[in-house]
Amino acid sequence: MKFLHSMVRVRDLDASLRFYCEGLGLREMRRRDVPEGRFTLVFLAAPDSPEAEIELTHNWDSQEDYGSARNFGHLAFAVDDIHAICTHLQAMGVTINRPPRDGHMAFVRSPDLISIELLQKGERLAPAEPWASMPSTGNW
Repeated sequence: MKFLHSMVRVRDLDASLRFYCEGLGLREMRRRDVPEGRFTLVFLAAPDSPEAEIELTHNWDSQEDYGSARNFGHLAFAVDDIHAICTHLQAMGVTINRPPRDGHMAFVRSPDLISIELLQKGERLAPAEPWASMPSTGNW
């Protein structure tokens, strides 16, 4: 058995690609537009693990409320520098819901409210501001 991908539905494909690709550094592996079904599938992967993908499904005409996405759980990524990626995401306007106060773990949410866990690769980093004193906000 081989794990292939996890799928999340997205309302705004451009905003989602900006978050996952520009923000988190994932790469688009392939895309499939299906005009007869009125949807687009975009498969993304982390540079270090291209075999495990996230499938973004954009239903072109859907007005469906995907809710708070708390029933999904979260996607987790190991990152080279948790402070740097949180700084980058925050500069993009992403709320850091659970800051990396411990230099090890943070949570953010995608434009479609999918909870994303960021974990520092290797040893945790020394606590640093602004993260060390920043409170958590919202749900993650």
